[in-house]
Amino acid sequence: MEKINIGEKLSLFNEYWSPRIIGEVNESYVKIAKFKGDFIWHTHENEDEMFYVLKGVLTIKFRDKDIFLQEGECIVIPRGIEHLPVAVEEVHVMLIESKTTLNTGDIVNDRTVEKLEKI
Repeated sequence: MEKINIGEKLSLFNEYWSPRIIGEVNESYVKIAKFKGDFIWHTHENEDEMFYVLKGVLTIKFRDKDIFLQEGECIVIPRGIEHLPVAVEEVHVMLIESKTTLNTGDIVNDRTVEKLEKI
């Protein structure tokens, strides 16, 4: 049991859309990531996910609306809801997701990160 300096952990990598594990809570991972640009439309059929914005502005697009998250704001996306994260400028986020959650959900492509690095 040790404290985690999130800023320090974020300084250890520069890749976008490639989450890193910083801890575990029960059957979930606590992850941090850097986003920039558009991700992909995807769905997590069996997992909810939480996005908490640490730095920047994150847009979560849904088929019927867009939600803009500022620093210090979060959203929980229920399983089965199709969404598209977009970051016009670099955004730093914390994610809380089930350990089974793939970053690309129901889509497997070159952006899929199947084996997450723990930092």
